[in-house]
Amino acid sequence: MSITREFLASLPTLPGVYRMIDASDAVLYVGKAKDLKKRVSSYFQKNDQSPRIRLMLKSVARIDTTITRTEAEALLLENNLIKGLKPRFNILFRDDKSYPYLLLTGHRYPRLAYFRGTPKKTDQAFGPYPNSYAVRESIQLLQKVFQLRSCEDTVFANRSRPCLLHQIRRCTAPCVDAIAPDAYARDVAEAAQLLRGEASALTETITAQMNAAAEQLDFETAAFLRDRLRMLATVREKQFVDTTGSEADADVVAVAEAGGVIAVNLTMIRGGRHLGDRSFYPQHGEGATLTEALEAFIAQHYLGHPIPPHLLISEAIKTGALETLLSDLAQKKISVLHRVTAQRRVWLTMALANARLSAERRSSERAHQTQRLAALADTLDLPALKRIECFDISHTMGEATIASNVVYEGDDLKKADYRRYNITGITPGDDYAAMRAALTKRFHKSVEENGVLPDLLLIDGGKGQISSAVEAMAELGLSDVLLLGVAKGESRKPGLETLIFADGRELKLAKDHPGFHLIQQVRDEAHRFAITGHRAKRGKVRMQSTLEDIPGIGPRRRKQLLEHFGGLQGVRDAGVDALASVNGISRELAETLYAALH
Repeated sequence: MSITREFLASLPTLPGVYRMIDASDAVLYVGKAKDLKKRVSSYFQKNDQSPRIRLMLKSVARIDTTITRTEAEALLLENNLIKGLKPRFNILFRDDKSYPYLLLTGHRYPRLAYFRGTPKKTDQAFGPYPNSYAVRESIQLLQKVFQLRSCEDTVFANRSRPCLLHQIRRCTAPCVDAIAPDAYARDVAEAAQLLRGEASALTETITAQMNAAAEQLDFETAAFLRDRLRMLATVREKQFVDTTGSEADADVVAVAEAGGVIAVNLTMIRGGRHLGDRSFYPQHGEGATLTEALEAFIAQHYLGHPIPPHLLISEAIKTGALETLLSDLAQKKISVLHRVTAQRRVWLTMALANARLSAERRSSERAHQTQRLAALADTLDLPALKRIECFDISHTMGEATIASNVVYEGDDLKKADYRRYNITGITPGDDYAAMRAALTKRFHKSVEENGVLPDLLLIDGGKGQISSAVEAMAELGLSDVLLLGVAKGESRKPGLETLIFADGRELKLAKDHPGFHLIQQVRDEAHRFAITGHRAKRGKVRMQSTLEDIPGIGPRRRKQLLEHFGGLQGVRDAGVDALASVNGISRELAETLYAALH
């Protein structure tokens, strides 16, 4: 390490970001500081550093700094650099691109929909929700109470009679005018009112409507509203509190540790309703404190996601710069609270309990996976076994051939390293040639760029597949990588697989062998990944070829149709009138198109 006293003395006493860099110019760590000189110097003055920091300092060759105007700016720059550079000594959290929302569309008869992305100005979006299950559960609840439509526009526009949802009282069938527009609009307004957390006001409104109907001797309407009130009460049982305004929107972030595993639990409260929660596990979190993990999560997570007015946190952290940054990002006042009371305390206690359970479960799973990996390493005499890669080929009678490559490293599947390869230029259905092509695509760059190689390479297949793999790896000069074929057993039943080595030797492990379970897990994941890729490719190819075969449908019209109806299924569901409404599609061409697709 070549960090001198002169260098430390030359650092400014200003806010900014520092980067620890090793001899090969790789960034080891990115940090921010209110006072760069004081913060960076502290690394070389303390004797009680954590093992993680001591290990990092042994590799530091130089330190680069960037001055910022404020500590909040430093925090923003720090986390942008962490996301971009992914330094191996920073705590990293997986970046989910977007969260799902519940959408009330801006149509004449608005639709309840699951949605990701940026909604149109005419639509109403509620959320975000922690996962897709929470959105779909909310849609089901709203269908029970308000009976709003959830069908696609193409289906809605072409209905001639009510669907099953109307028969089971989950939709009022606006598609066939079974409900007046003003009545449907009222149902939509009341659903939005519930989603905004105004359940008490909504209950009072419906109660008044029910009493008015009863006074007018309209007992059928009164009974309908009575049933709606009962279902609304059921929905409200899922809420922990009935509030309105900004007090009803909060994220609860709790962190816990068990067996060396840190888990962060994010619970979302919107409109006073508990929408659900999800857990996150940091990478490179070994030796980190709960406070460090919490700070890293908040700073990284909210750079790209909506921020509610309140964040309730389980650990006391310095919130000044964090609140400033979050408020600037959200363009509204954001408060980060640790000491909370009443209902907020209930939420925080619940999130902390979920964080502990997640950490304990993850720790148990990690220990189990470590046992499996150790058992496999012992069986194969590979003491340094850490990284396993597995290849599988998927096609339908030679159509849309896809090769999958999945990775297991350490104690878990490493999805960021998964790859799919489109296989072309071979005889359709030639699995051996497909395997050679896939391995060549995967490893030729590793040879040229000295990239990462697996300690064990699994091939889903028998002797023919393993022979093809041996030839491909020999041509690449990678014969040292241990190859192992996983041949399906009798009747293709799980547990009867045979392991085949490159030299033709065969090995059968007991069904309860931990290493065998690991091989099955990785092989099954490769199979799943290959099949999903193949089906997507096959569907896309068939979709394009189906429209290409229709006279008068060229590339431009094909694109217009697919964009207008949201895909080939939408085009198939559309009637002649709907098809003719697309710009450039005449009535005659619409009839030809409809006939070709049915």
